[in-house]
Amino acid sequence: MTLTVRQVRYVVEVARLGSIQAASRELGISQSSILAAIDIAEADIGAEMFIRRPSKGMQTTPAGERFVAAARGLVAAETEFVREIGALADGPPRTIRIGCFEPFGPLFLPEVLKRLIARTGPIDINLLEADQHRLRDWLDTGHVDAAVTYEMGPPFSGEVTRICRMPAHVLVRADDPLAALPAVPLAAIADRPMILLDLPQTGAYLSTIFDMSGLGRRIGFRTRSYETVRAAVAAGFGIAVLNMRPISPVMGDAPHLVRRPIADPLPPPALVVVDPYGARKPRFLSDFIAEMQGFFRDLGPSRFAVATPEVEARLFDI
Repeated sequence: MTLTVRQVRYVVEVARLGSIQAASRELGISQSSILAAIDIAEADIGAEMFIRRPSKGMQTTPAGERFVAAARGLVAAETEFVREIGALADGPPRTIRIGCFEPFGPLFLPEVLKRLIARTGPIDINLLEADQHRLRDWLDTGHVDAAVTYEMGPPFSGEVTRICRMPAHVLVRADDPLAALPAVPLAAIADRPMILLDLPQTGAYLSTIFDMSGLGRRIGFRTRSYETVRAAVAAGFGIAVLNMRPISPVMGDAPHLVRRPIADPLPPPALVVVDPYGARKPRFLSDFIAEMQGFFRDLGPSRFAVATPEVEARLFDI
């Protein structure tokens, strides 16, 4: 088809208004431009599109009806495209697409996005939750504007903004003897049944903690759900090693669960925002990253991490 999208719009307006003159006024263009668009359309489909009747104006032929019906979808898509691109230039789009590591949805992201909307105005949120492998795919294919995850595994192919570090800690039942310790040595949990948050790279990271320490491990319960890990610990299936405490007020641990820092020195992974834009980020994404940084600094380490005072003091050294 040799018609441009703009010329398709001209033809649709003639069909809607039933007059070349009326379409010319509506669109603010010359009648000759509209006639040229109709001529090209008729040449493309090989049939007459309009019957010109002095008393009834421009009436579409059956072929013209089919053309116009299909063209309306194209015109609507162009309108949406222009609106979205204009929004990228002028401020936040109507919808932002954030990919996040699965546990982060209930843990803290709604609180961050609430602050963002309070500062920038209403935005529709499309929060896509997945493991790190899928987040990498989504970033590579442009399926999300940014991903919020842990910096684990192979390097990301995008710009990485480090927010803070998240040290590992132990989650136990409140009546477990380990709950009375100020910090738990890895040796004290080496032979305890473990509940594993079994997601790609995260599971490997947690297993590496024990491998680095030369300790055995007995994983008796695996799940992809952070909430199920908590429920399994509360039910007595074992203990868990996690990296972030819940920030949302609806996810409190008390009175059944207790978190304790790990006494051994371990490298804490960084919480990061990864995006494909590099230095030329759209404004709404820069606003989101700034909100992430401000949110965790305003919280302070004791609200999002479980760590010894020495480790806590270095969580923003990134």
